[in-house]
Amino acid sequence: MPLETRRRLWTCGVAALLAVSPACDGGGNTPIEEPCGEPLYGGEATDEAWRTFVDAQGRPDDSSQAVTLTEPSPGQTYSMTDAPPTWRWSSPLASRARTGARHGRTMLAWLGHLLLPSAEAHLPPVTGDFYWVQVTVPGRRCPVELLTSDLEWHLDTATWDTLRAASGPELRVQVTSAYLVQNRLREGPYRMESPRTIRLEGAR
Repeated sequence: MPLETRRRLWTCGVAALLAVSPACDGGGNTPIEEPCGEPLYGGEATDEAWRTFVDAQGRPDDSSQAVTLTEPSPGQTYSMTDAPPTWRWSSPLASRARTGARHGRTMLAWLGHLLLPSAEAHLPPVTGDFYWVQVTVPGRRCPVELLTSDLEWHLDTATWDTLRAASGPELRVQVTSAYLVQNRLREGPYRMESPRTIRLEGAR
């Protein structure tokens, strides 16, 4: 079932439970067409926050408040037998005051999960610092990506396997950060001046 159809079903189902009457006639906004699809999500990140990052891609590069990537370190080398690593960074944006708007799910989102657990129910707008990590992988058209509100990414086994299957030994890690208020860009986006290059020993 198409994602937008599931979203409409979710909206109508929640409306029935709450005795409200939104339009459920098949209308709705056209989703963003991204050839590489959505990233992985961590922390309080949502698809709406990701779309804010996507919309801001055409802005001039600004590294003035970019993250400092502590792991992987410069020249980091991983063995093909290593366990999935955890990558960490620090950010000037992390010190900004956070509001309660980004914490927890609303009752609508909770009900939506009960009705259609597989659907991407819309969560409330988020406020805070967010980080879009993109890993360029040799042999892949699309990068491996994560959008998160955390200051780290513990790679899962499936993602680590994807990176280890690269057709070349060098991977490039780039982090874009921004501060959002109710899903709207307030500061940023900021990008590291240059990606961090890491190596996989034994990659073909």
